[in-house]
Amino acid sequence: MNKRYAEDAVMQAQAIISSQKELLPLRIEEVQGKIKKTGKKMEDYQTGKKRPRKVSLEVCLIGLNARLEKLQLKESILLKHQEDQTIPTVIFGGKKNFYERLKGTISNDEWKDLRSNTLYSRGDKSKKGNLNTRIVFDDGKQQFYLEVANPLLVEGGKKSPRLRFKLQVPDKYFNEMVEVLLPNNMGVTSKNKHLEEWRPYSIELKRKNGKVYVHITYEEDTQGSILNWNDKIQSDMVAGIDVNVDRVAVSILTKQGNLLESKTFYCHEMEYVKSNRRSNISGELAKDIVNYLLSWNIGAMVLENIKLKQDHDTIKRFNRRVHSFAKTKIQKAIISRGLRDGFKIKKVNPAYTSVIGRFKYSKKYGLSVHEAASFVIGRRGLDFDEKIPKELLNHLRTIVKPRLITLLGSMEESEKESKNGKQRRKYMGMLLNHMDTFKENHSWKLWHVIDKTLLIKNQELQFREV
Repeated sequence: MNKRYAEDAVMQAQAIISSQKELLPLRIEEVQGKIKKTGKKMEDYQTGKKRPRKVSLEVCLIGLNARLEKLQLKESILLKHQEDQTIPTVIFGGKKNFYERLKGTISNDEWKDLRSNTLYSRGDKSKKGNLNTRIVFDDGKQQFYLEVANPLLVEGGKKSPRLRFKLQVPDKYFNEMVEVLLPNNMGVTSKNKHLEEWRPYSIELKRKNGKVYVHITYEEDTQGSILNWNDKIQSDMVAGIDVNVDRVAVSILTKQGNLLESKTFYCHEMEYVKSNRRSNISGELAKDIVNYLLSWNIGAMVLENIKLKQDHDTIKRFNRRVHSFAKTKIQKAIISRGLRDGFKIKKVNPAYTSVIGRFKYSKKYGLSVHEAASFVIGRRGLDFDEKIPKELLNHLRTIVKPRLITLLGSMEESEKESKNGKQRRKYMGMLLNHMDTFKENHSWKLWHVIDKTLLIKNQELQFREV
């Protein structure tokens, strides 16, 4: 490698170390959440509250106990890293391949090949966009070429000779690539030389299954902007967007907070396809949503401020469905497309948007739960406060409160003394307190009570067991 290649490799390694340090507290929090959930499951099975479906109780408890020990070990390792200001081990070449090498399943040459399958080169505006790895366009052949500097072939001169390869670019990205890679003409100098301005772009080459994939990264010129949480939306019409793994619900609102239309965009494939396919689906979905908003002449969109906190269960299929990375991928694609097309974008706290939508607006406007949630998100972006409907308040007073008091009084002594029983009594006491003091507190506390104690069945409110 020449000096520039080496500096780029160091810069990439520093980025990995930095990201690992930032993710460490989140990883600890996730593991502790899994430990708590696994412990509760074990207690439910031991007390007879739940019964395993596919295996015997003994086998189920052995499996959960093994999982608990594994999670506790992982927690102790991560806490030690946090205490020592270090990071967890990073395996270049892949953890799975590392263990395959230990077993002797892959050869030493194959392992080395896996560890050296990436070449990164940062962009530079003064070096025609990129010095070491450059993409050029042949007007005559209408073909892109990749030129890679090869320091191994330097013979006396300072410049490295370049290896040239044909580059296949998908048709849908052809015009975009031409715009990025070709220079802007800024005029001529006193010596009649053209002044050209180049856009910097970074390139990462990845070798996989005998092919070399070219990943290009560049800064995009955007017409839109992201608003702060306290910034006011000035647009006459606003879109509230509720992002889920299998669908995206969009509601069109006036600036007075009134609903004009709701629409759902489905993407069921996101639940089970691989990462590359997910990226493609996200891009196409974002394009359809933005085109729909442009047809309504929308000026701003409001989305949830999604956090990458996971609440994983012991069920693989459930984990895949609720994984936040898929939702984040869709949301990032919508934001990127929206900024490109000049939208003002605002993120709001997602707390109780689905609950408010379900109990307050779903029946009133004939909306699905997700469309009602997108309506609430749009109203929250416009700074509207969601008051509790009188019907819900009457239900809490006449049905929920007496039922909770009855449940507390009817608990057996053995249940009161158990760990789960104590937590349940404490929780029901907290719900009763929220109902008594709802005028003094934020409305979200009462929405929490509604979420945990009521459900809608056949368009009627019913009590839910706590």
